[in-house]
Amino acid sequence: MESSTGGSRGEENTEWDRKPWLKQVTLRSTVIGLLIGSLVLVSNFQFGLQTGWVSMMSLPSALLACAIFKQVWPIIFPNDSEFSDVENVYVQSIAVAVGTGPLAYGFVGVVPAIEKFLTDEESGGTRVKGEDFSLNELLMWSSALAFFGIFFAVPIRKQVIVREKLPFPSGSATATLISVLNGSEILQEVTTKELVEMKERRLREYAEVLCSDEEENVCEGSPLMHGSSYTHGSRSASSNSGSIAENSNRLVPSISKGVPTYKENVSVLMKTFAASALYTVTSYFIPAVKSIPVFGRYAADVYLWSIEPSPAYVGQGIIMGLATVSYMLLGCILGWAVLAPLARYYRWVDPEADVHDWENGFQGWIIWTSLSVMVVDSVVGFIVFTVRSIVKFILLDDKMEMFNSVLDDSIQSMLLEEERVLNDARGRHENTVKLVSTEIDHDVDSKHLVTYTTVLSGLVVSFILCVIVMIYLFGIDIIPLYSIVSALIIASFLSILAVRALGETDLNPVSGIGKLSQLIFALIIPNSHKGSVLLNLVAGGVAEAGAQQAGDLMQDLKTGHLLGASPKAQFIAQSIGAAWSIVLSSVVYRLYNKIYDIPNQQFRIPTAVVWIDCARLVTGKNLPDKALECSLVLGSIFAVLSLVKNCLREKGYKWLIWIPSGVAVGVGIYNTPSFTIERFAGGMLAHIWLRSHRGNPDAKTKMIVFSSGLVLGEGIFSIVNMFFTSIGVPHF
Repeated sequence: MESSTGGSRGEENTEWDRKPWLKQVTLRSTVIGLLIGSLVLVSNFQFGLQTGWVSMMSLPSALLACAIFKQVWPIIFPNDSEFSDVENVYVQSIAVAVGTGPLAYGFVGVVPAIEKFLTDEESGGTRVKGEDFSLNELLMWSSALAFFGIFFAVPIRKQVIVREKLPFPSGSATATLISVLNGSEILQEVTTKELVEMKERRLREYAEVLCSDEEENVCEGSPLMHGSSYTHGSRSASSNSGSIAENSNRLVPSISKGVPTYKENVSVLMKTFAASALYTVTSYFIPAVKSIPVFGRYAADVYLWSIEPSPAYVGQGIIMGLATVSYMLLGCILGWAVLAPLARYYRWVDPEADVHDWENGFQGWIIWTSLSVMVVDSVVGFIVFTVRSIVKFILLDDKMEMFNSVLDDSIQSMLLEEERVLNDARGRHENTVKLVSTEIDHDVDSKHLVTYTTVLSGLVVSFILCVIVMIYLFGIDIIPLYSIVSALIIASFLSILAVRALGETDLNPVSGIGKLSQLIFALIIPNSHKGSVLLNLVAGGVAEAGAQQAGDLMQDLKTGHLLGASPKAQFIAQSIGAAWSIVLSSVVYRLYNKIYDIPNQQFRIPTAVVWIDCARLVTGKNLPDKALECSLVLGSIFAVLSLVKNCLREKGYKWLIWIPSGVAVGVGIYNTPSFTIERFAGGMLAHIWLRSHRGNPDAKTKMIVFSSGLVLGEGIFSIVNMFFTSIGVPHF
């Protein structure tokens, strides 16, 4: 059963069903999507090599696309067709596919780990330590990892999005923003109870609008102003329920008052972009602003406790939220204010070693505790999530659905009609909601779905490509056929789990997925195998690539599902974006390698250190002095904390927020304090902003736009600094 709008049932359904047939895969949208994605990719490279952190940037990508096609494009091409919300979905899908290339293809982790840290013995004699990949080798490597994750995602779309209706918060937020920017209809899947509660709220809103007119006395004594009850069959809902308004606000963000237009959002984005870009260029000429020793010169020189007033770091903290950056700050204090001084004091490391010496200094020592915390958190979460999913599947009883009440179209018709009246009364004739029942599967016509023939053939081709390339790059004696096939099979299962975790929690645990695959692969390949460390890195990179791309596409597919876009068009967008990202990611990585001596103080590539250390750990390398004992203690503590948090997550206990995330704590341990302090400041600013704008559903969107400008400005203008470095422009 589908929702309708009173007497215009056929017209409404026809209009919505027509959306997948609208032009989406166009030359203009492809070019603009690739352009926006390229900007995001450059930004992600800058921060990925510095900290290992990248972002999908789906919200700013959608915003920039809308601004270009609604403000700039009509001036250049006045006779071109109108820009639609589904074309907006296509553009941001391409941008996301391009922008996440640095992480998906391992350019911020696996590739520099192989190049910079792998010894001759660990590579089985196939590589020399410090030997860089050529551009052709990088292109081949990226091509091998670029596509199988996309094909993984397609078959599970119907299950997780259409049937289970997992929220995918970032994808849903992007759909809401696109709906607002384009004044279009968005799909809303609600239960019978929520539908009745929403109707109650609409009645009161309608009364408030009427009462704001000149004839206010008409409303005095109206039951609409003092609450009412609606009864349908055996169900009734009282309007004085305190949760009704709250639930309705959560369910239907698209009818909020005072929704900022895309012009306002673009203005905010451009201002923060300009401020961040100005800081970036200034920091090149005045390097001192990158490290301000506010905690004293000794703390800055020995333990790197300083502040880098980076706008992008603050912006990233805003996006992450206060809880995550607080966990990171805890890890920072634990690693750089507790463990590092202890290691130097008790001479577990060379106390005279330089702070940037990963081999003999404490940075290389505390990375093991970071690794233990992150791995146990990922493993425990993986086990709990898997067991819960299996139990849910076994206990699933579709027969119970027959006892649920069937939605009456007249209720939905009345509700949507009232919403139209409300929008008319406010002077708005756009951005409405299409209500459908959660009890039915709502999907586009099968003609707009990717065929299983395409999926199967694509999987086969991408698998064969991956096998051939890996064997060609490293040799069949190092990468035997059965090992890379096993890696792909493991990657497929872990990608499915990653997609489900992303759909429920908005967190794609690609880092944890990579570590889990390394652990699993260590059980498959004996430690005595020639080049076992290199083989372990390659297997982890394959799993991470699959999880990253499957998650990206699934977030985009959720956005398209809520707006009625064609899944086939989004699949094409992901494929085109991935193909372009192969070339651009390889070129940009080569530029960074050529211009900068990586690793260095600016580009520490900490994620690469984590990758190589994990590979060495699972393949039997001895740990530094006392690192094992410390790792076991902290790992045990966080294993218990992770078990409690994951087991009770669905209960909704508020006190669970005080249990730190092991992954976030681990990130705080292995990154320098300046990385964490500015992000914590950003998280605090976000918390204060949201508290002061409580009740305003647009506050979070504006906050994300604000922070995105900070991140993009510094990330993109890093290319300017790279150019200055390459031609030898002097510092002041």
